[in-house]
Amino acid sequence: MAHAHHYKATLEWIGASAGATTSYQTYSREYRVDLPGKTSFHGSADPTFRGDPALPNPEDLLVVSLSSCHMLSYLALCARAKLPVIAYIDAATGTMDMKDGKIRFVEVVLHPRVTIAAGADIDLARRLHEKAHGECFIANSVNFPVRNEAVVTTAA
Repeated sequence: MAHAHHYKATLEWIGASAGATTSYQTYSREYRVDLPGKTSFHGSADPTFRGDPALPNPEDLLVVSLSSCHMLSYLALCARAKLPVIAYIDAATGTMDMKDGKIRFVEVVLHPRVTIAAGADIDLARRLHEKAHGECFIANSVNFPVRNEAVVTTAA
């Protein structure tokens, strides 16, 4: 990738219809995200911060961004190496805590479970996780550790 890539998103606070921000306890945290040419979605704050627990929050989306970036990097590497991946699932976790006097992410741990075709090179499949981590744009953009605890198995 030799040139800049640009992304656009429009975020609108739609909670205003429930009332103005006259009280921290009562204003709605709901927002809508519009991405050009893509499906819009609603989000909210984390329930800890009085958000709607039924909606994704920025913290969820950061963990999802890291998980999906790693998966897409990994699958691309596997495809280029002709390594047949037949299943991939990740149960990623993120931890926020107080650090340097601020609440922030201190770690995200990816737990990808990958199944490759019978007879495929399992050592290569494991090594490509390390390479994918180094190539993940999102992991390269954050200031906290992103660990990868991959498990690779072969199909029966």
